[in-house]
Amino acid sequence: MAHIEVLSKEVSELIAAGEVIDRPASVVKELLENAVDAEANVITVEIKNGGRTYIRVTDNGCGIAAGEINKAFLRHATSKISSKEDLSKILTLGFRGEALASISAVAKVEVLTKQKDQTFGTHYVIKGGEEELNETSGCPDGTTFVIRDIFYNVPARLKFLKKDISEGNYVADLVTKLALSHPEISFKFIRDNRPELITAGDGKLYSAINSVFGRQFAASLIPVDSTWNNIKVSGYIVRPLWAKPNRKFQNFFVNGRYVRAKTCSGALEEGYRNNIMVGKFPACVLNIEASPEQIDVNVHPTKIEVRFSDDKMIYEALYFAVKDALLKDDKPVEMSLEKKRHFTDKELYDLPPKPQGEQLKFTVRENETGTDPTENTTAAPAKHPEPPAFESKSKPSVSVPPAGKPVKIENKNGEDLFLKSLEKQIDDPLPPVYDAHHAAYDQEKDTPQDVETVSQEISEQISEFKYISNSSFERRAGIVEESVKEPVKPIVIGELFKTYIVAQAGDEMLLFDKHASHERYIFEKIKDEPKELETQMLLEPIYVLLSYDEFDALAANVDKVNTLGFCIEPDVAPNVAVKGLPVILGDENPTDIVTQLAKNFIDCKHNPQLEIFDELYHSIACKAAIKANDKSDILELQSLVNKVYGNDEIRYCPHGRPIMIKLKKKDLEKQFRRIV
Repeated sequence: MAHIEVLSKEVSELIAAGEVIDRPASVVKELLENAVDAEANVITVEIKNGGRTYIRVTDNGCGIAAGEINKAFLRHATSKISSKEDLSKILTLGFRGEALASISAVAKVEVLTKQKDQTFGTHYVIKGGEEELNETSGCPDGTTFVIRDIFYNVPARLKFLKKDISEGNYVADLVTKLALSHPEISFKFIRDNRPELITAGDGKLYSAINSVFGRQFAASLIPVDSTWNNIKVSGYIVRPLWAKPNRKFQNFFVNGRYVRAKTCSGALEEGYRNNIMVGKFPACVLNIEASPEQIDVNVHPTKIEVRFSDDKMIYEALYFAVKDALLKDDKPVEMSLEKKRHFTDKELYDLPPKPQGEQLKFTVRENETGTDPTENTTAAPAKHPEPPAFESKSKPSVSVPPAGKPVKIENKNGEDLFLKSLEKQIDDPLPPVYDAHHAAYDQEKDTPQDVETVSQEISEQISEFKYISNSSFERRAGIVEESVKEPVKPIVIGELFKTYIVAQAGDEMLLFDKHASHERYIFEKIKDEPKELETQMLLEPIYVLLSYDEFDALAANVDKVNTLGFCIEPDVAPNVAVKGLPVILGDENPTDIVTQLAKNFIDCKHNPQLEIFDELYHSIACKAAIKANDKSDILELQSLVNKVYGNDEIRYCPHGRPIMIKLKKKDLEKQFRRIV
């Protein structure tokens, strides 16, 4: 039988170092976190050969006392915590006291450090965990670490490193994460003697994003600022039209620490649901500020993962913050006209060139200045009322000419009956397929009792997390404050290519995709009425075996499940009895459907509705909607525009395509030289 022996210090330290340091980026991470905790506001990172042979991290922080420099390299030596109670309220990035000991065990380390109130600093050299030099030296305030030849004494680990450019990219990605989480610090990253990143350190997150990702990415963002159950969510999210092909641009920071959390990613993507193209993913830079007691950061050696005491609360805070920001600041796409010279081959190669006409180039812009979108968003967005009611009483006899032709029909008082009929919206001559899926809003003048009833319903719905905020409820319920000026109602001018509706609203020209607009309207209507889902009862119950956590989640939410057309009852754990299914599901496998429902509740989704419902709703809406090239009456188009214009839920079709773009009057006047 083998004998049990205590490992030597050298071997045990190499094993411990392997848990913390696995590549040059791990070294940079630990040193940067120490620099941030030292309250530095200027940090420089320099690497050579991907960090394999040379790493330098310089900061202007508080420095290390001369008498404590050797103690800093002992394992479990730290200034961040002192008792077990401190573990429940960690606000620093580092706290384990293992970083410097692990680095010194696998690399050659040189330190220059000086505290601000000291005349001289300290020069300290440690190699393979053994001290080689400790002397007084002149140096600037702060600390400089120089790491050379990482894994020089662990060749087995060294051979697993990737190419220098790949290792350098890991370091660059790490520096950008720290720069985004701490915009108050000026970061400078140098790779092989070439500066690659410099941030302003002005405390503005937008400036850091602009430095890290560039102006184009920054211009595609909208701000987020929300507080839910004492959890603050702030930062920026990308507009749906600028979504990315993967999740690599999703950046979440919890109390200033970059983390990877499925809860955060799931809440973000749920907020974009039905507003983003299939196969695209939202990008973000979001900071989550919560009480340290709600977060456990001591779950992973590299501290890249955290555990939340209440996943559902974090999920809801993120979801509502994202959804509210999209409703508030995701404006319709604006189209601008830019002048572009058209050069012929003769002009390019022959002299002298002859003047030619100008060709118009159509472009879309999200934020043409590329500046921080929060700087000019102090005014609250206008609240849009619901489309006006359509009444069939006292319809005047008006003959409608073909779309696009001028019309003028006057009554005895000289009023233009056609325009008057459009403004009042007293007719709704929709084709049969339109009427079948879109009954017009039956609204009457609100009485004080009606308004009070609606307010009570709003409070009840808030508790069910169906919408975002009171302002969202008021827009949906049609409650508009008297002090808020109603927006200009669009008037349909005609139709372009039998596909796009041309309308005018004030000094803006609006272009609607009639199929996309109608499709999204139908989708929202049937989606918001799940109570109309018919239930098909089964001759015999189907018993579905779940895991215990799935069973608990489903059993706690049986009432919500039954509102979707299911009839499910908990049986002997972990089995549930499925006695009825929504007719709309057809021949879908009940086991898969019920399992997905349970998973939705485990994932803390605010709404248990199945993704398969969305797919079916998409199909229904697409088939029922008006198609491109269909012949449409101008009043039919006007009715459709009134239904979708100003509705915060209808900005994109269910597949993520925009339903409307705008062109301002001044852009047209510039092209006709009416203004300069």
